[in-house]
Amino acid sequence: MDVTEGILEFGIKRENEERRDGGCSVVFNPETQKYAVYKNLKNGILGLYGGGFNEGESEEEGVLRELIEESGLNDFLHIEKVDKVLTHYFNRNKEINRVALATCFLVILKSANLQPTKLEEHEKFELAWATSEEIFSGWKVINQNKDYDHWFYFFKKAISRAKELGYDTTSIV
Repeated sequence: MDVTEGILEFGIKRENEERRDGGCSVVFNPETQKYAVYKNLKNGILGLYGGGFNEGESEEEGVLRELIEESGLNDFLHIEKVDKVLTHYFNRNKEINRVALATCFLVILKSANLQPTKLEEHEKFELAWATSEEIFSGWKVINQNKDYDHWFYFFKKAISRAKELGYDTTSIV
């Protein structure tokens, strides 16, 4: 059976794609009305926290592990699965073509308390806070190859849900 049946597909298929299923998180701080993203120190691009899943890890465990390791954020009020898609993209951090089943979770913070990060060698980034408008406008500039289409989809869906739940009162979807 095709595990991608009924799942939305994003991006452009490329030669030599490496398969690595994983996920990302859309992280919202109700107190500041801003989203937590990473700022890539090599190119200034804002990104969603995420990465590949480890053997035996659930989607939620993998996404939260990546979020905690990469951002240091760890005090969560609400966690909810947004969606799962198939995506083709160029991974700028590792400089390889990827195809992945990607799962996104909305994470509402209880507080912005931080613990030390555990970044991998290729992860040259830091925690940043931005409005949805700032994030969308940054992605639009770099999305010529459709590498961020799945992030646009996840982010719009997560914002709508955060608004529905009453946490996000300022974003325009």
